Amino acid sequence: MKTRTFIRLVTSVATGLALAGISSVPTLASERLIKIGVVGDYTAQWDTVQKLVAKDGIKIKLVKFSDYATPNRALSDKEIDLNAFQHKAFLANDIKRNGYKIESIGDTIIAPLRIFNNKSKIKSVADIKDGDIIAIPGDLTNGGRALKLLEAAGIIEVDPAKGFVPTKVDIIKYNKKIKIREAESGLLANILPDVTAALINGGNAFTARLDPDKDAIFAENVDPKVNPNFDKLINVIVARSEDKNNPDYIKIVKAYQTLETAKTIHKAYKGAYVTAWKGSENYKY
Repeated sequence: MKTRTFIRLVTSVATGLALAGISSVPTLASERLIKIGVVGDYTAQWDTVQKLVAKDGIKIKLVKFSDYATPNRALSDKEIDLNAFQHKAFLANDIKRNGYKIESIGDTIIAPLRIFNNKSKIKSVADIKDGDIIAIPGDLTNGGRALKLLEAAGIIEVDPAKGFVPTKVDIIKYNKKIKIREAESGLLANILPDVTAALINGGNAFTARLDPDKDAIFAENVDPKVNPNFDKLINVIVARSEDKNNPDYIKIVKAYQTLETAKTIHKAYKGAYVTAWKGSENYKY
């Protein structure tokens, strides 16, 4: 009778734990889930990072967003733990506008901005003519970056006093009298069939299956010796300021900034992205 009573008691306790949602298996208790916000489908590098941090009990979950406006708000509101989608100029502007207490904790890549042409309308920059419609990102920093690229391509000239973030009103000369249409960055590839060309960054171009070599007619020069804005263009991993020294986040940054991850980026994206953390310029593939 005592044995049967003991068995019933153990069964009852186990059932109660199960109903309470408590696992009796401790093997996953030390695993920490880190939610990272991203935009687009260029996530192969995170598979490599996951493999590198698994030994530390870190499990990465990517949370995908469809626009650039949401991931910083989600991070600030603690809906995610980190994000990795933006360059330093965008981050600085978003913090200034919204007062977010967030900051970069590690450099990742540069996604060069390129002019993608509607092949049915033009074959090169030289084919752009008066009246053609050129689509650019609608946000301030990427829109300004796009105007600087159009200037580098010889299509327009902008007020040099406006620095890295000119707007359309800062165009002082149209070498070609184009019409500029602004749109959310993630939509630019979708409207390419309706315009002459669109300035699309690497992430959104990859998501849209655009080939940076075959489908683009002009590219941003991201050589730090040539481009004075190189540092502003570096994409970053971002955390809430209060969590910037979190040991797990630091391990994720260190895992990202490795030769293993650089090899994945190099192989998966075929030059669409350039690794930008200190020392990565010396990697040999």
